[in-house]
Amino acid sequence: MTDLSAQLQAPSLARRLACWFYEGMLLFGVVFIAGYLFSTLSQTRHAMDYRLGLQAFVFLILGIYFTWFWSRGQTLAMKTWHIRAVDRDGKRLTQTKALQRYLLSWLWFLPPLLLTRPFDLPAPQVGLLTVGWVVVWALLSRFHPQRQFWHDALAGTRLVSAP
Repeated sequence: MTDLSAQLQAPSLARRLACWFYEGMLLFGVVFIAGYLFSTLSQTRHAMDYRLGLQAFVFLILGIYFTWFWSRGQTLAMKTWHIRAVDRDGKRLTQTKALQRYLLSWLWFLPPLLLTRPFDLPAPQVGLLTVGWVVVWALLSRFHPQRQFWHDALAGTRLVSAP
């Protein structure tokens, strides 16, 4: 194995998923503040008012968050778990490449959510279907030659260990 390929080695699946869960906890604060800001600016009086607008706003805020941090290499969770997002050659992500990765990362959630929409499933079934898909999507990385997540392969990015 060459020195470059050793540097571009994917972290273990367990470490990447631990980072993913930690990122989710940190994003709770980001989403909370975004929701508060949106509801204050839009003078929302009921939780269901402007729901589509809120969803679009949170999607935009998350896009800005991830694009900005990934183009600098790491989010806070990635720093904690010593993981870095790079392009195929191991170089820092451009803003465009980071945005592309953000959009493709919705493959973690979009398929089950789109599938549940026409069937009007109750929340517990949606949750179970989403968790099942996340597990399948994570395990599919085992079939990638460099053990990368498939949204990274599609975006031309990769996660690498950053000691």
